[in-house]
Amino acid sequence: MVGLVVSGLTAIPIRTQFELGTRWFGEDFTAGGRMPGFVARWLAHAYQGVVSADTAAPFIWYGTDWLAFGHVVIALVFVGAWRDPVRNRWLFQFALIAGALVVPWAALFGSLRGIPVWWRVIDSLFGLGAMLPAWLCLRWTRQLEAAAGATNTGTA
Repeated sequence: MVGLVVSGLTAIPIRTQFELGTRWFGEDFTAGGRMPGFVARWLAHAYQGVVSADTAAPFIWYGTDWLAFGHVVIALVFVGAWRDPVRNRWLFQFALIAGALVVPWAALFGSLRGIPVWWRVIDSLFGLGAMLPAWLCLRWTRQLEAAAGATNTGTA
């Protein structure tokens, strides 16, 4: 839940994040030569795009505001799984499916939008990484369900 909220909220201050990046890594994002060239070039290119969009069409960020809202709302849904994991185990299955779908989504739309392959791989790793806690929660939920079944059987 925390990961969803944090990742969603990072979609709001995009220009601010890039400006922090220029303070940390320099205007060219090379970090004094420590940043791999292809990464620095991509970050500089992306920053120029963000500045251009922010200057010419700041309303475009309304879409990322809604992206953040979606993340927060999805995180709220998982409160039900926290409160009653056995009854709401389908949420963990949903999270596994959603995490797996990040890979084809990043591949397709990253390709259409000109996102470098290495960046799409990073995006995919976030989706795949989110699958681990979902899988663990589903596993623990099955154990809870089995223990509850054994308890109910033992008291009959």
